[in-house]
Amino acid sequence: MVVLELHGSGGRIIADITDEQAKLSDLGVGKNFLAPVGKLEEQKMQKYFCKKCEAEFDGSPKIQIEESPNESVADGLILIERGQYTCHKCDSILGEYRVFQKKE
Repeated sequence: MVVLELHGSGGRIIADITDEQAKLSDLGVGKNFLAPVGKLEEQKMQKYFCKKCEAEFDGSPKIQIEESPNESVADGLILIERGQYTCHKCDSILGEYRVFQKKE
């Protein structure tokens, strides 16, 4: 496990993630990103920063499930959940996540 700052379009989240998630989050540009990691568990998120509020908050942002489509998105891959991390204070979107599952 490693603690990393993960960037989204509307802010960033400090979270305790696995080494595998850390590799996924590193796109080779000197920052780590939320989107490739998938859905984070609330207890793993320590703090978040909201760009709209220009403030840092302890704990996790809200997790809002946008939809659970169970749709096929590529050969052998199904999108099972789509959602967003949002600020508790202003409801601004910090970042989005997608959860995929391999077809059997």
